[in-house]
Amino acid sequence: MPVPKGGHARFPYDKSNFQLPFSRRAKLTVGFLQMLWNWYTIDACFLSPNWHITNNGMFAATCIGVILLVMLVEFFRRLGKEYDAFVLRQFQRESSRQYIDNSSFGSQVVTFRATFLQQIIRSVLHALTFGSAYIVMLLAMYFNGYVIICIFIGAGLGKFFCDWLEVKIDIEGRDGEDRGVKGIEEPSVCCG
Repeated sequence: MPVPKGGHARFPYDKSNFQLPFSRRAKLTVGFLQMLWNWYTIDACFLSPNWHITNNGMFAATCIGVILLVMLVEFFRRLGKEYDAFVLRQFQRESSRQYIDNSSFGSQVVTFRATFLQQIIRSVLHALTFGSAYIVMLLAMYFNGYVIICIFIGAGLGKFFCDWLEVKIDIEGRDGEDRGVKGIEEPSVCCG
């Protein structure tokens, strides 16, 4: 299919004969599908023919929605970390109650395994994080400069509001040991 002057390529199907399931006809106006860097606002199309930008208000709503979606990814990521910390604290309280009298045996290792319900909740939170991040990745693949800038803005705002750094430091040190200052304990800060 030849690309018209201006470099825009329309979807390759004939929109007048486009058939939906159950043989219902649909009025369908399709915008530009551009796989090169672009700055289109009007007549841009994202993810489906239903997400077709026809005016400036729709594009502004798209930009705001993209920012909120990326902030939601950061929120889900933080929620997953907080839930894991909650489950770990819950286990530490329970194990300290059970094994407090057995301290004369020296150091003991207690293995923890999440319950079925806890693992389901962890899996759902991970799926929400992964799914929303995947949609953001698909939006970035349209190479629209405005949408990519909105992704960066959403990532920054999401980190600012959802992942405020809090580190607990033991100043006095227990048992006279110098344990050093602990910072971020993850080997890789990304992909949390």
